[in-house]
Amino acid sequence: MRSLLALASCAFIVSASSAFAESRVFIIANQADGYGVDQCLAKGETCGAQVARTYCQSRDFAQASAYRRVDPDEITGSVPKSGANCSHGHCDEYVAITCQR
Repeated sequence: MRSLLALASCAFIVSASSAFAESRVFIIANQADGYGVDQCLAKGETCGAQVARTYCQSRDFAQASAYRRVDPDEITGSVPKSGANCSHGHCDEYVAITCQR
């Protein structure tokens, strides 16, 4: 009887842990390419949904659950702060894409 209870408990734990979707946030440079796709991502507009989904799928994730512009101040230690990443009056912008399996 105890082994049956232990087996049922293990099965419950395994099924409960797989129910939670794995997610990961990717921070990428928002590069102006002239097509406006980067602005769709940065502004969170619907036109960026396909780009975000394709980005996630290229990294073996099923879907993009969110995408938005990120201030360099929100990224701790990995991106130079304003002024240091600006060249010729143009500062880099960054986009966060949240992918889920």
